[in-house]
Amino acid sequence: MKNGSFFPGRGTLVEETFLEGKAEGQRQSILRLLEMRGIPVSDSQRARINGCTDPQTLDHWLERAFSATRAEELFRGEPAAGQEDGR
Repeated sequence: MKNGSFFPGRGTLVEETFLEGKAEGQRQSILRLLEMRGIPVSDSQRARINGCTDPQTLDHWLERAFSATRAEELFRGEPAAGQEDGR
């Protein structure tokens, strides 16, 4: 008997739960890495990180967290929170 899950890419509840768990892990990793490196994170920066659900953006921020000297460097070249163009 085949498993009826059409994971990935079908928007199933299983997939959505998996992706949310992955995003949560990425958010925690970004914040932990910055903390371990002694880089302060403001409340608004923390809220922006914790509010992000896009895996590609989180991957990008995680990569930047390894070399950033300030938390705002994670967001370099991106619209400020609340200034997204609505796409």
